[in-house]
Amino acid sequence: MLVVDDDADLRSLLEDLLKGESYGVRLAKSGAEALEAVEAERPDLVMMDVKLPDEDGLAVLKRLKHVHAELEVIMMTAFGGSSTAIKAMEQGAYDYVTKPFEINDLLATLKRVFEHQDMANEVATLRLELGKSTATRERIVGNSKPMMEVYKLIGKVASSDATVLITGESGTGKELVAEALHSASKRNPFPLVKVSCAALPESLLETELFGHEKGSFTGAMTMRKGRFETANKGTIFLDEIGEMTLGTQTKLLRILQEREFERIGSNTAIKIDIRVITATNRNLADEVNAGRFREDLYYRLNVIHIDMPPLRERMEDIPSLVEHFLVKYRFGPGEIPTSITEEALARLMAYDWPGNVRELENAIERAVVLSRGNPIRVDHLPFVDHREARNRELLSARRARGDAEASAERLASEEAQLNGSNGAGADTDRNEAAALGGGSFKEEVATLEKRLILDALERTGGNRSKAAEELGIYRRLLYAKMKEYGLGE
Repeated sequence: MLVVDDDADLRSLLEDLLKGESYGVRLAKSGAEALEAVEAERPDLVMMDVKLPDEDGLAVLKRLKHVHAELEVIMMTAFGGSSTAIKAMEQGAYDYVTKPFEINDLLATLKRVFEHQDMANEVATLRLELGKSTATRERIVGNSKPMMEVYKLIGKVASSDATVLITGESGTGKELVAEALHSASKRNPFPLVKVSCAALPESLLETELFGHEKGSFTGAMTMRKGRFETANKGTIFLDEIGEMTLGTQTKLLRILQEREFERIGSNTAIKIDIRVITATNRNLADEVNAGRFREDLYYRLNVIHIDMPPLRERMEDIPSLVEHFLVKYRFGPGEIPTSITEEALARLMAYDWPGNVRELENAIERAVVLSRGNPIRVDHLPFVDHREARNRELLSARRARGDAEASAERLASEEAQLNGSNGAGADTDRNEAAALGGGSFKEEVATLEKRLILDALERTGGNRSKAAEELGIYRRLLYAKMKEYGLGE
């Protein structure tokens, strides 16, 4: 940082103090020296007195901020006054301190400045890197904490040529991360070439990756460029890298080390300038231990590691993902997006999504078709008992119209009628349920859920967020359950 003050004793004091806190320090005693030092050193922070021997400090501040708007400046003065403080802040000063100042207060202010700068730099990087591609930005959806960490990492590494290994379960969006990395990189004008290593046998995969010369094998009627050559100056994305055979892994290792390869049937090395991004749903460390993956290649690929969280670990992103897919899969061209009922959304929130975002996308696309553009109900979802789901929604609708005060006997009777269970078989079922201690299995579960929610709300003084945390569920699910059971109305 740069300290600007005409008081030699104060300059010396601040220099010793700041160096003792591991800050780099440059000193200046006038406005002219300050301007010269800023151009030469580009400091992260300037501490400057309002009264300078050759120029007013506020005038120097104005000139500094005009040329270096991002430069943070703290103004110092022995003559405190609101007008001077206001002018300093209007000119863009980060803060204004009065001499003599408390050392601890000053150090706390400096800490805030650098924390503010770090945050601003991080936000600027994310906007720059992720904002370069509107299409990519629109495709990656979610603001949960795990996804924010992914975004931050993308923003930090996109501009480099470091090899990136993206891991995660199937359907988590690993390919979208590869697209974001390429879109936000300096290689964006050149191609992003995608290869699925699991889709082809070894012989065909090598031809696909490295190309071949005419006559190099039976059927090779012409010379063909491989994917590495096609991706020159751009990025190659090798999906399911864990499926690659050891022989092909050896050739890939050479490309990463020497940035060259030969087409099949040729002895001529072809130099390439390329970035390599890989992805897998396997644990490559375990594959190395099992002898199925080369350890040296693993370390070459795992320079930067981005792990995509499964959907069950970021359930709070489901509403925004649903909204995104409803816009994407409209029932007809030009039609407004389909809506979804609260009960259907609650059911989505309660499901554990083994197929992750891909399964959710398929579920929404299917539901839009089945609902024919009408609001999506629970019975439009692929993982529920449709008769039971439709009956629950009809009962909920009746309760909403004022039947909430109806007796348990009446509601049970309605449910039996809706299920068509007014015959001997239904009587047998009810008798068995009574023998087991009361209502049906669904009723027993509902009673237990209601009691757990009420107990949690009582322990937390009615704080729904804390109650949801204590129950280990998301707030949206808690709200849906409370509405379903008529709690907190």
